[in-house]
Amino acid sequence: MSAIDDLPPLREVIAAHQLSARKSLGQNFLLDLNLTAKIARQAGKLDECDVLEIGPGPGGLTRGLLSEGARRVLAVEKDSRCIPALQEIAAACPGRLEILEGDALEIDPLAHLTPPIRIAANLPYNVGTELLIRWLTPPEWPPFWQSLTLMFQREVAERIVARPGTKAYGRLAILAQWRAEARIAMSLPPGAFTPPPKVSSAVVHLTALPEPRYPANAKTLERVVAAAFNQRRKMLRAALRGLAHDIEDRLIAVGLRPTDRAEQVPLEGFCALARNLDG
Repeated sequence: MSAIDDLPPLREVIAAHQLSARKSLGQNFLLDLNLTAKIARQAGKLDECDVLEIGPGPGGLTRGLLSEGARRVLAVEKDSRCIPALQEIAAACPGRLEILEGDALEIDPLAHLTPPIRIAANLPYNVGTELLIRWLTPPEWPPFWQSLTLMFQREVAERIVARPGTKAYGRLAILAQWRAEARIAMSLPPGAFTPPPKVSSAVVHLTALPEPRYPANAKTLERVVAAAFNQRRKMLRAALRGLAHDIEDRLIAVGLRPTDRAEQVPLEGFCALARNLDG
């Protein structure tokens, strides 16, 4: 039995540190250590990797990552109330858990991690999408991470893996599938969390591709898809007219029909238009 196994149950930790989940921080705690271990295993073999975890809360997934053999874990937590609970885990795993109190949107993880790096997190709902977009759109590729194993609301997870022509297809699907292999690894009901959210959740696993599926500038592609899906019912020529005065000619030049709607356009088409706009 490891020192992690000797730690008290998470419900006792929450009671001892008075860690009621805060809606303002997008918190929903996952207390079943069998589930957190299962999520950690979705991240793959961890013994030769550093792992970045965002929003660990009382440390359920943190324990799972360490139990599954993560070389080191960097836990970034904004809620100062959770720090003592995480310090108890760090004491049980000397040298393997570093805790940073702060906003994940403002911290440079590379100052604290050694490659290879994987990211695994039950992301706070209020910053999860923004963090994912940041991780998917750095100027250079491959990124600093090998894989992302992330918890989202089920609806968001479905948007990440959606295909053209479906209702869920949009900005997240394009940016995720442009540079990564994305799949839903497991689903979790509301009752798995404390407090239970109003919706189901899902774990998405994304593996970074060696290079993007199609060439494009990340900033330009993001600008194109943001405009295209801002008003989904509009035809492309109307949705994208702010990008160039001759947008209809550019659409035709890359083989797209100006009268199509964004959800009908495959990834390759958006990348071709981004290249055209940069050219």
